[in-house]
Amino acid sequence: MATYKGIQGFSIQNLSADPSNPIEGQVWYNSTSNVWKVEELTTAGAWATGNNLNTARTSLGGTGTQTAGLSFGGEVPGSIESGATEEYDGNSWTNSNPLNTVRTLLSGCGTQTAGLAFGGYNPTLSGTTAVEEYDGNSWVNANSNNTPRFYFGSTGIQTAAVIFGGNPGAPPFLSGATEEYNGATWTSSPPGLNTARYFLVGAGTQTAGLAFGGQVPPNVRQNATEEYNGATWTSGNSMNTARANLAGAGIQTAALAFSGVTPGGSTGATEEYDGISWTTSPASMSTVRNSLAGAGTQTSALAFGGNIPPATAATEEWTGAGAPLTQTITVS
Repeated sequence: MATYKGIQGFSIQNLSADPSNPIEGQVWYNSTSNVWKVEELTTAGAWATGNNLNTARTSLGGTGTQTAGLSFGGEVPGSIESGATEEYDGNSWTNSNPLNTVRTLLSGCGTQTAGLAFGGYNPTLSGTTAVEEYDGNSWVNANSNNTPRFYFGSTGIQTAAVIFGGNPGAPPFLSGATEEYNGATWTSSPPGLNTARYFLVGAGTQTAGLAFGGQVPPNVRQNATEEYNGATWTSGNSMNTARANLAGAGIQTAALAFSGVTPGGSTGATEEYDGISWTTSPASMSTVRNSLAGAGTQTSALAFGGNIPPATAATEEWTGAGAPLTQTITVS
């Protein structure tokens, strides 16, 4: 079997800084901090506290990655709709240019430099079809989607997005409608969700999407999971904890669900989906909340904002099982 020495040509390196891309099992000496270190893979997921948003808010939109996150919109204390936009660099949040349409209960997808915000609610517009594109600096109005909605799910990228479910703001106040965006126009994609609902969340891509959780009247939390292939929705195995107002991250075959409201109240519970079934993680979020936003992957996710109550600015970072982890070797 190959050894690290056989591959690299030496046993242990003496480095002034930790390597940027260490491999599993790699050992080195950090001469700056005067400690030995080893690279390993985590055996269990865990949440860690990050630096707060600049503006505490609930029912906000979010997208991106753990080291390049994007937050936008939402509601600040006093039930005031916000257009605030912030960027996360893996350490702290920086204010950016606000949305053109101030709103809460919206959704989004994409990346920090190519984001998409759509839908939502404000007292003037009620349920809105407003769509905006973000270029890493400012928001530009794009073509509106077809169905006004808020409390809905979404996934994809700026040029290939899909939105589903939600509340259209009119009777019966419940929708399973699905729409696709190609970067220019919106197209309805019937049939819609098998279980029409709102307060749900999504993960994945336009042709391999995932919808999970949510709520139906009167305040019945859902554990339904559905997979999207770009044309139709197929019911999958249910989540272990029925919940609404949750957040998520990842792709169709490796998704993460966290926080939300259960029949018993808010939860910090975390679940992982492998494309077949959900597994509850022993790790729970430090700040129990609902109506938050999420970003990232199943092994490297970001959670921010939400409602405790009141609205919170709390940020947490998730490191999943199998993720790289640098450990200091202690010698007694």
